Amino acid sequence: MLNTIKIKTSLILLLFAAFFVGCNNSKTNVDNSTVKSETKALKKILFVVTSHSEKGNTGEKTGYYLGEVSHPWDVLHTAGYEIDFVSPKGGKAPVDAFDMTDSINKKFWDNDIYRNKIENTKTPKDVNPDDYVAIHYAGGHGAMWDFADNTEIAEIAAQIYENNGVVSAVCHGPAGLVNIKLSNGSYLVDGKKVNAFTNEEEVKVKLEDVVPFLLEDQLIARGAIFEKSTPFTEHVVADQRLVTGQNPQSAHGVGQATLKELQRLTKSKK
Repeated sequence: MLNTIKIKTSLILLLFAAFFVGCNNSKTNVDNSTVKSETKALKKILFVVTSHSEKGNTGEKTGYYLGEVSHPWDVLHTAGYEIDFVSPKGGKAPVDAFDMTDSINKKFWDNDIYRNKIENTKTPKDVNPDDYVAIHYAGGHGAMWDFADNTEIAEIAAQIYENNGVVSAVCHGPAGLVNIKLSNGSYLVDGKKVNAFTNEEEVKVKLEDVVPFLLEDQLIARGAIFEKSTPFTEHVVADQRLVTGQNPQSAHGVGQATLKELQRLTKSKK
């Protein structure tokens, strides 16, 4: 009789233990599923950088402006987004304004993963627009020579935008916006508030006769509602999923405004 009671007690304990483990496993599976779902939801952002390394015939070197990559990267990467890089030619992109006294520049440059990415940029044919929720055009004077007429990257940007994504650009980066056409035949910037490196700023750096066109004039010609502030002061505008910043001082703000747009879009899907 005593043995029978012991056996029954042991069976009850075993069943209880099995039930307890099963509940924990179920909770773990739910938690893991939630984490995977949240991680998957934060898709990637594509940064565009120039392949051009000279300011016309001046003999002066240029490239992408480091702070116009690092500051938006810091905001968006910290928020959990993965960043990829593309350039018109692919491979190592030339860098300008290499300032390691800027702590965000140093943070970016010391990140082995992202340093490797920007020194081995994708070519446009390597990019699937469906992988990205946003595209960001970094500035630097080099962009004035190889962004506007790059039809492949313009098509990538148009597709990201028409997939309900965000397009952003800062300083000379909006050179990449001037020829983006949407499927209805209109220019992306037409009827939207936009800013970029201004005519006054180009004059102040004495490159108004060196660049192939004046960015402010070209954006206005495409129908943009051009906004601007005093030269070299921060100015950021967001209009209909298009985010633009006037100059290097606006780079961090462009990152913040882009993140805000992405968060707004995420909420609207819920």
